Amino acid sequence: MKRVAIGLGTSVMFAASLLAGCQNLQQTATSPDYAKTRRDAGYGAAAGAVIGLLAGRDKLQSALLGAAAGGLAGGAIGNYQDRQEKKLRQQMAGTGVDVSRQGNDLKLEMPGGITFATNSADLQAGFYPVLDKLGTTLQEYGQTVIQVTGYTDSTGSQSYNEQLSERRAQSVAAYLESHGVTSQRLVVVGAGPSSPVASNATPEGRQRNRRVELTIVPVQKNS
Repeated sequence: MKRVAIGLGTSVMFAASLLAGCQNLQQTATSPDYAKTRRDAGYGAAAGAVIGLLAGRDKLQSALLGAAAGGLAGGAIGNYQDRQEKKLRQQMAGTGVDVSRQGNDLKLEMPGGITFATNSADLQAGFYPVLDKLGTTLQEYGQTVIQVTGYTDSTGSQSYNEQLSERRAQSVAAYLESHGVTSQRLVVVGAGPSSPVASNATPEGRQRNRRVELTIVPVQKNS
């Protein structure tokens, strides 16, 4: 499995056009010469999705271009995501999964304590009903790409944490795929201890940092 280490941002249509034009995405994602392009396309840490250097172009290309076969008209995206957000908030209420929104991107934060046992990438059976509901909604709102990102705390080696976070993200993605979400829409990222949401100096902070996040990005028609 190839790890994808670049965010989708808020302009999937723009990214897809870069791919279609065979432009070097690693250069686009990292070179100072492309700083304006990254800003215009939604690349950057502020979008909450960029993890590091590009490591899985084939998987990213498949997700972007596969989902872009349909796509939404620009003016319809906001309403589409409004309806999806409302349904997700209703479904996730009381489950421990936090739903937030940045622009037209939706983010679901799944705490590690309710999804996985310590040092394990096997989903806890008690979390299956939550993912069942999520899978149904993702099928209903199919004009999106979903980035599944695993995170760990800083305990242990960098390589171990990256591998564990990737396996956990893959477990969530595989479960969703087995319940009808097409693989072309799923991008799996193992981020290890990067982008902590709390201090790793305390047990409570480390627990918060162990999580899986889903970023749901609408695909715009390339008109």
